[in-house]
Amino acid sequence: MDGVDYDQRLHAVYAHGRELPSSTVALWMTTFASHCRSERPLSVLDLGCGTGRFTPALADTFGGPVYGVEPSERMRRIAEHTAGHSRVAYLDGSAHHIPLADRSCDLVLMFLVLHHVADQPQAAAEIARVLRPGGRVLIRSTFSDRMPALRWHDYFARAAEVERQLFPSVDQVVDLFAGVGLHQRALRAVSIRLAESLAEHAERLHLRAISTFEYLTEEETIRGFVALDEAVAQETTPRPVETTSDLLVLELADAGN
Repeated sequence: MDGVDYDQRLHAVYAHGRELPSSTVALWMTTFASHCRSERPLSVLDLGCGTGRFTPALADTFGGPVYGVEPSERMRRIAEHTAGHSRVAYLDGSAHHIPLADRSCDLVLMFLVLHHVADQPQAAAEIARVLRPGGRVLIRSTFSDRMPALRWHDYFARAAEVERQLFPSVDQVVDLFAGVGLHQRALRAVSIRLAESLAEHAERLHLRAISTFEYLTEEETIRGFVALDEAVAQETTPRPVETTSDLLVLELADAGN
């Protein structure tokens, strides 16, 4: 499938459309920290940081410096203006060309990024290059062999099929990084809250900030929103929208071991 250009439309809606409750961001930080070394500070690469929705929190959690590397100029500009932090630097770059020195990072986060990367072997080599021995890579991804139950898929019939084609399997990712010396330490399903009600979830979905919408036809999208809005109208007692999210943890072998 062709890649998505975030500079065309998505940059304008991403921050609001993909906003998470502060409690969910805090949960992710706790989860990330539980899979990393305890010493602080740690140097962190937020690879494909987008509008910086996690980048400042990474600085608060790990001490920094934190480098938010983002290829979309417009996404990066929003991050600079809305997600600044004294220990965060936003840099022009990509998974194929990371603008950091060899062995300069203790931790690399890829949060829903890997499926956007065209040359994944090159990206894996770049990540291994900037990572220090013993460093970790945290890959938050949907995996084609572990598709979660997502509420919005109930209304957009082809969305799950699209995502099965977009996302790699766990074994594909593990094999990819094993080739550059990174090995699996953990695979964890994290229960998260996306919104406090279906109405809140639908409001954000209407922005089409999820890149899957770029692969649906306009007819499919309109039909899906009609069904979703009908479900919102029928929800008399709001219920939180929750799901599970996979986190794959990899480690670069320590040269001393």
